[in-house]
Amino acid sequence: MVPNRGCWMWSSTVCVIPAFMKKKSKALDLELTSSSMLIETGGKKMKKLLIIYYSWSNGNTERIAKMLQSETDSDILKIDTVVPYSGSYDDVVNQGQNEVQCGYEPEIKPLDINIADYDVIAVGTPTWWYTMAPAVKTFLHQQDFTGKTVVPFMTNGGWPGHVIKDMKAACKGANVVCDMQIQFDSTGGSNLETPQEQINEWIQSVKNLF
Repeated sequence: MVPNRGCWMWSSTVCVIPAFMKKKSKALDLELTSSSMLIETGGKKMKKLLIIYYSWSNGNTERIAKMLQSETDSDILKIDTVVPYSGSYDDVVNQGQNEVQCGYEPEIKPLDINIADYDVIAVGTPTWWYTMAPAVKTFLHQQDFTGKTVVPFMTNGGWPGHVIKDMKAACKGANVVCDMQIQFDSTGGSNLETPQEQINEWIQSVKNLF
């Protein structure tokens, strides 16, 4: 029996390929797979997105974060303070005001991720007295965003303040893009005021980063 081309020998009816040829074949398969991925992505390396957010009360910021996550299939993580806020809504509002005025940065729980593993980081916060929540300020000041792309987004009840400006200032070394302000009702409730179409357009702009 004459072996087919590419086969070195036959064992019964099975073509046996030498080990060194198998290694070469695997290497070629990997190379072809990588080439195919580059072709599918327009010759660009796929970027990794992390969505990280802080949310309290009605969970409005969490709601927006999960909208973005569902459309981008990205990793998502919530920021939590070591000592939870307690008391009535008004109690926490007053505590938040004091923390903002003093520039206080509460200790946050360790995060089970490495920011260095991601190319794009979307950071979400509610508005606390015209700026970001203190827990988000803590997070931003703990990170090295050099060379990263940061997407800041915030929720508010009609008073956006200077949240985005403050977030940009805290992300030193980052390329800050696609910032977004989402409004809910002014009574502290969960009724979304920003048109869903605008949110969808923002999500698409984030997807376009890839």
